[in-house]
Amino acid sequence: MNTAAIIILVVSFIALIVLRFPISITLAGSTLITLMYLDIPWVVVGQRMIQGMNSFPMLTIPFFILAGQIMSEGGMALRLVNLAQLFVGTMRGGLAMVNCVACMFFGNISGSAAADVSSVGSVLIPAMKKKGYDADYAVAVTTSASIQGVVVPPSHNLVLYSIAAGGVSISSLFLGGIVPGLCLLLVLMIVSYVIARKRQYAKGDPITWKEVPKIVRDGLLSLMTGVIILGGILTGWFTATEAGAIACAYAFVLTFFIYRDVPLSRFWVVLKRTFRTVAMVLFLIAASDAFGWILAYLKIPTLVSDLFLNISSNPLVILLLINILLLLLGFPMDMAPMILIMTPILLPVVTQLGIDPVHFGIILILNCGIGLITPPVGTVLFIGCAIGKVSVNQATKASLPFFLAMCVVLLLITYIPGISLWLPHLYGK
Repeated sequence: MNTAAIIILVVSFIALIVLRFPISITLAGSTLITLMYLDIPWVVVGQRMIQGMNSFPMLTIPFFILAGQIMSEGGMALRLVNLAQLFVGTMRGGLAMVNCVACMFFGNISGSAAADVSSVGSVLIPAMKKKGYDADYAVAVTTSASIQGVVVPPSHNLVLYSIAAGGVSISSLFLGGIVPGLCLLLVLMIVSYVIARKRQYAKGDPITWKEVPKIVRDGLLSLMTGVIILGGILTGWFTATEAGAIACAYAFVLTFFIYRDVPLSRFWVVLKRTFRTVAMVLFLIAASDAFGWILAYLKIPTLVSDLFLNISSNPLVILLLINILLLLLGFPMDMAPMILIMTPILLPVVTQLGIDPVHFGIILILNCGIGLITPPVGTVLFIGCAIGKVSVNQATKASLPFFLAMCVVLLLITYIPGISLWLPHLYGK
């Protein structure tokens, strides 16, 4: 064990983070500094970075991102809000209920919590404020509900985990996220309802029967994106990568030729935004692969595994410790780098204990998702605060009941593997 090299890697990583370098530069930079000490040629970093992106399943990510960007461009969020209104809109605190369901619907299309809160939040946060809901509560509901988007398919974060884990089945992960996502929806709706009754928020406005056919038609057309992706994978008609490409084509036709909310000229703007996002994600994956290689070279995953197993050999205790670690890391770290860094470190620990990689993947993704609504790096929290025009402190306090509720769901998913594994086993994945 090269203790000096491990210290150099850790210290350089922390130093670059403190100096506020982008996480991809931090990963590549700390790897290069450590290689210099070990007198290993720098060409190794380049080779590892290229190898990290040289993967067919990697194409899934840009396709899913593009499909989500296209669907976000039009009035998709409003149509899904109207569809959710049919189911839960007339309840006490109806708009909060609608928010939870609409975020689930939109998450099944975009696979991104940030896109979820940006699209649904821009419609519902102002509407909730207009109906007398407290602004901090409106932001808390929206940001918390948007986390469903990272768990349910077609979450590109599940694809990231699959790549970081060395090829865990994407279709199994997609299936594994459905029931946990529904559990999350149910718990968030319960918390929203309890708070709404306590504060005596108004019931939602009823929808006339005349409006129902159009609302159902538009809503179902929007949801077909998720149906195409998941249905095609489950039936074996196409792979996850092919599903992403077909979803892009469907989203393009639906947005620009059927709904026609935006002119076709806006497609160039969508492409530029997608290219920018994909470039950042791919460079992060490349840098993470190089960082993962140096971790393996220094046998850090083995050291971490030994550390946990020296504390306890009980899988229940180890999983609790891992959850606490991931929740704490969620405060200063963003989601994608956390997945890419922690997967190669923690996966050997849990597999040694006989825990299914799909089960662990859902645990990891939900942990990282919860971190998106916690300061100081809660990306989703900041987007919601900007839309709702409330301070981060106000939104954080209002989010506490939802944070605790999500932690309850996390514990249920952690200690009842069947919640994540029932559907994959049912379909023989």
